[in-house]
Amino acid sequence: MEFKSINPYNNKEIASYTGISNTELDDKLNLAGEAFGPWRNTSLSERILLMKKAGEVLRTNVEVYAEMITLEMGKPINESRTEVNKCAWVCDYYADNAEEFLANEVIETDAQLSFVQHDPIGSVLAIMPWNFPFWQVFRFAAPTLLAGNTGLLKHAPNVFGSATLIEEVFTKAGFPKGVFQNLIVHHDQTEKIIAHRVVQAVSLTGSERAGSAVAEIAGRHIKKSLLELGGNNAFIVWDDADIDKTIQTALVARMLNCGQSCIAAKRFILMEDIYDEFVVKFTEAIRQLKSGDPINEDTKVGPMARIDLADQLQKQVRSSVEMGAELLLGGNQKGCYHEPTVLGNVKPGMPAFDEETFGPLAAMIKAKDIDDAFRLSELSPFGLGVTVCTTNIKKAVEMAHRVSDGAYFVNELVKSDPRLPFGGTKKSGYGRELAKDGMMEFTNRKTIYVK
Repeated sequence: MEFKSINPYNNKEIASYTGISNTELDDKLNLAGEAFGPWRNTSLSERILLMKKAGEVLRTNVEVYAEMITLEMGKPINESRTEVNKCAWVCDYYADNAEEFLANEVIETDAQLSFVQHDPIGSVLAIMPWNFPFWQVFRFAAPTLLAGNTGLLKHAPNVFGSATLIEEVFTKAGFPKGVFQNLIVHHDQTEKIIAHRVVQAVSLTGSERAGSAVAEIAGRHIKKSLLELGGNNAFIVWDDADIDKTIQTALVARMLNCGQSCIAAKRFILMEDIYDEFVVKFTEAIRQLKSGDPINEDTKVGPMARIDLADQLQKQVRSSVEMGAELLLGGNQKGCYHEPTVLGNVKPGMPAFDEETFGPLAAMIKAKDIDDAFRLSELSPFGLGVTVCTTNIKKAVEMAHRVSDGAYFVNELVKSDPRLPFGGTKKSGYGRELAKDGMMEFTNRKTIYVK
């Protein structure tokens, strides 16, 4: 099977990639299994040096990797550079902390000696999305490989160029053959991979539908799964917030990566007293963003990654307007490009409120008071993160328990940081990436007891 990588800005073919056969896939899976023994027995200090080297490779080649990201999925070039540098940071972070994270945990019992030892589990499959084609992979790979596992990557077909370069990073850094492999495969080969004796677990970042399917396969084969799925994050603005500062935060929270992020702010829940001011200022700020070719340095809004994604967003916009939402800005689509769009007076029951809107669409929602804002926030099957903007920090922190999501940010957009655990609740998935939690997900926390 041939996979074509298409530039969403001009619809030109970048490259084509030939899918591997089942025989070739078996060879790669077996190689991952063969590489596991020597890799797990490689000293942690040596694994750390190699991961540091991977960070250096990323920084040295940032322009090459950033250009590939931008060409394949339309991210503005400055954002692509930031993504590559963040990947280098996560390599450094785990290299600097692996020894502490993987250290034995001594626990006092009636034994002469009792402790928890952290062993690798084997080969882990990563099924990754196109929206952050480098970052999603490296936040999985850095802790997983350092723990002594081998990694297999099944990337989204529209970013196979990025996937090829990611494998090249580890090769250039000196990782042994088979420790990290890119698989050019169709999704119908997923079950074969998960079922293979070599694969011990799977990590998926993607849609609810994909997560459900993969979790079912993994469960049937009694293999661990970690899911980071969709989101419909609320961005709550209290009456006492600094509106001008909040607008700048909100702008990035919604428009980063053309709004194509699971943790993007999608529902702006505003107190009645500040609703009009916020909406007017936010809409004007969106209007000032320059759209165009994402390879240009001054472009802030590029195309969406695929035309079907833009079509879906357009459908959600039109349906919401038909149900009574007010079109305040944008609303038009041409091919992969969808205008930055602001909808006012959005209410539960509308797609702009109920569904994940994966693109440059901001839904403005009016709340009577703080209690009503949290009530509206919780009217979602998703649970990735919530932002609360206020000058009353103490009160905001005290009210964190009102949110069932995996993250609660005050006066800042929800974002991933290598130092903090990341993951969701409800239909946003389960398990945690990043920080120590991310390294523990794919280790065997083995109890050792000596009498």
